Amino acid sequence: MKLLVVEDHNELAQSIKTFFTNENCVCELAPTFDMAQEKIMFFTYDCIVLDLMLPDGNGIDFLKMLRKQNNDTSVIIASAKNSLDFKLLGLDEGADDYMTKPFALPELYSRIKAILRRKNKNFETLTSFQEIVIDHQSLETSIHNIPIILTKKETNLLIFFIQNTNRVLSRQAIANHLWGDYTENLDNFDFVYQHVKNLRKKITDAGGEDYISTVYGLGYKFSEK
Repeated sequence: MKLLVVEDHNELAQSIKTFFTNENCVCELAPTFDMAQEKIMFFTYDCIVLDLMLPDGNGIDFLKMLRKQNNDTSVIIASAKNSLDFKLLGLDEGADDYMTKPFALPELYSRIKAILRRKNKNFETLTSFQEIVIDHQSLETSIHNIPIILTKKETNLLIFFIQNTNRVLSRQAIANHLWGDYTENLDNFDFVYQHVKNLRKKITDAGGEDYISTVYGLGYKFSEK
């Protein structure tokens, strides 16, 4: 799961990021309207946790902009505003849920999972491609019904590839998806090559096909040969 937290309160934002990182999620932060806008231009997310009061704009305006762009990313508004009018406004403008601060982080996690389950019946169950099957709950991967041992990063990389079948993924896009914000300004993404290499070897050693091809100068493509 990949989240974007649009929140200018640094302590709360860091608490959310720490919690979701411990739950094996990628969590990125955007403390301003402009930064959040830039994030959604270049990256995709499973869910956005959105504050209403931002230093350079309003969360409702951000939500309106998102829906006008036909971006259907799930959105949970997390705000200190507790009035019914604000809740109705947020939901009417396309939010999937509304939580009032303060809230328990496990509840936020449960609500996000509930939203994603409604939108995708296979969320948190299985991701599969040909002979490859990944169980999201146990993070177990099998090839031809035989379990193989992958690290968490390798499992998330494989899921990312399958979810983007037939699309070319740059090393930077892969790094940002798996490791988050701090990779954006790196000049070298050679560490991605090693993770891809390890994943390909484990799949083929288990009798699976090598569906990952290198696209010279661009990145990698996951597709049926």
